[in-house]
Amino acid sequence: MVKNYAALVMKYAIKHGIIDKNPFELVEMPIIKTKISIDEDDEEFENFYSREELVQFLTHLQEDLDIKKQAVFRLLAFSGMRKGEGFALKWKDIDFDTFNVRITKAVKRGEKGLYLGPTKNGKPRTIKIDEETIGILKLWRSEQEKILAEKGINTKNKQQLVFSNISNVLQDPNKTVQWLSDFLEKHSLEHITTHGLRHTHCSLLFEAGASIKEVQYRLGHNDVKTTLEIYAHVTRKTKVQLINLQPF
Repeated sequence: MVKNYAALVMKYAIKHGIIDKNPFELVEMPIIKTKISIDEDDEEFENFYSREELVQFLTHLQEDLDIKKQAVFRLLAFSGMRKGEGFALKWKDIDFDTFNVRITKAVKRGEKGLYLGPTKNGKPRTIKIDEETIGILKLWRSEQEKILAEKGINTKNKQQLVFSNISNVLQDPNKTVQWLSDFLEKHSLEHITTHGLRHTHCSLLFEAGASIKEVQYRLGHNDVKTTLEIYAHVTRKTKVQLINLQPF
């Protein structure tokens, strides 16, 4: 804005013969990079896997030797939670007997770094996850205990994060961008973003016959309009895929 006003002054000066050239024509403004957000609910809804693509993704995921990454992506794909919510989980939020997961917080980014804040809609929710995902989380919990024990860190406390970093503090959820990119490239899989796993879960819920209200609650949508928009995009893409499979 300051540049624009100054440029107008220079044009006035040229018009009245005070100067010959406008020096602001040579000024290059810096490109302001958009801050990377942890929440990604504005991503394109077409960003999701079909059931067959997800099976292929999970098959390769089972081969991954990094149990933490395996647990992260499996949980996101089978819970539909946002990555910020996943990285805010504490072990006390997971009931291994009932398969319930309590989502109460989300990792946020502020001026002083990462912190735990409320979920996007400000409401906690409890969802069920499948037995296999629970099993992988158990494996990761055991592995986490060993890794942090070597650093003299005791993980046997109620505030222990499920997916902490190597210093046992909040892990930046955006680390998943590189993790997933490397994984997909390694196995020559179709591109998908971390948030795309959330859309994938949503599409499979609809495919399984879940109601709009059920999906809205499970994904933590504040406005049912968001759920309906995803439903519309999922339905449209599915129809296109079916048409492309028709023999002509």
